[in-house]
Amino acid sequence: MGADAGCGEETDMQEDMRDRIKVAVDAMGGDHAPREIVKGAVDAVCERKDIQVFLTGQQDAVERELKKYTYPTDQITVVHAEEVIETAEPPVLAIRKKKKSSIVTGLTMVKQKEADAFVSAGSSGAILVGGQVIVGRIKGVERPPLAPLIPTERGVSLLIDCGANVDARPSHLVQFAKMGSIYMEYVAGVKHPKVAIVNIGAEEEKGNALVKETFPLLKECRDINFTGSIEAREIPRGAADVIVCEAFTGNVILKLYEGLSSTLLGVVKKGLMSSLRSKLGAVLIKPALKKTMKSFDASVYGGAPLLGLQGLVVKTHGSSKAVEVKNAIIQCVTFKEQKINEKIKQNLIDGDNKEE
Repeated sequence: MGADAGCGEETDMQEDMRDRIKVAVDAMGGDHAPREIVKGAVDAVCERKDIQVFLTGQQDAVERELKKYTYPTDQITVVHAEEVIETAEPPVLAIRKKKKSSIVTGLTMVKQKEADAFVSAGSSGAILVGGQVIVGRIKGVERPPLAPLIPTERGVSLLIDCGANVDARPSHLVQFAKMGSIYMEYVAGVKHPKVAIVNIGAEEEKGNALVKETFPLLKECRDINFTGSIEAREIPRGAADVIVCEAFTGNVILKLYEGLSSTLLGVVKKGLMSSLRSKLGAVLIKPALKKTMKSFDASVYGGAPLLGLQGLVVKTHGSSKAVEVKNAIIQCVTFKEQKINEKIKQNLIDGDNKEE
């Protein structure tokens, strides 16, 4: 094993592994696979002893990357998967035909309870289809939404849905609101999270047909803290903890958010380097600016969970580097420890029975 990087000495091989959270990680998915994926996995196990990682992918390529690091070898296992699902492939066909792919292998491990969670930076479509077909939905869940945490002035908010259900119905959005509220309370630690629906105005009578039909249903939900509509300009200010929308709107918000953040950062850097005076000023404000920009770095929040499945599936950006992969793996621990799936089952099934 190499010693170029890593976390030092190996742990005791006799350590009890039963209490570890088992996370299958797609080592072949993403723009920087397997290099950044493997590094993220190594960083995760070096930081946390309660994680067991299974890297699914082409064994030779994965082990070649692992040799660069010193890490606790009992916490990482390579699970050979010879096929790779490419981003451009039709998702349904790819899941059906490539049974030995890194994505299908990881999802199957979750289905068979060999892993508690699956993390991938690979094909979004294949992960969404595979999550539902292989892992399966929780009974009572109509559509599983993708729900990333996005940085705001007040901390973070959950954007739900950002890419899974373009043609959602009112009942879907109500479930998104309930699942998002559970996630924010027990994973993000926000008590009585404020839930709002994305709209073109604050007034209840505004919006398209979907928003107008969903709004009164959300008002009637006794188990969420619904605060009404939220306009897009209020999202970065943290006006709501759970931001409810269908996937088309959510994906536009997310992509604009990411693009604007990187553009602003580039403009600020260019301005600070534009003259000798600004360069001197940059030296003075660098610590404060670095701290502020870090709080708006989405990579520190890990990936987007596909909520409502029988097991945890987390999608990270296709361009994910090691830090995002690491944080996506670590967030699986909180999800498992807080028994989010059990809480979703209780809320959607028992809660609906009470309303009846």
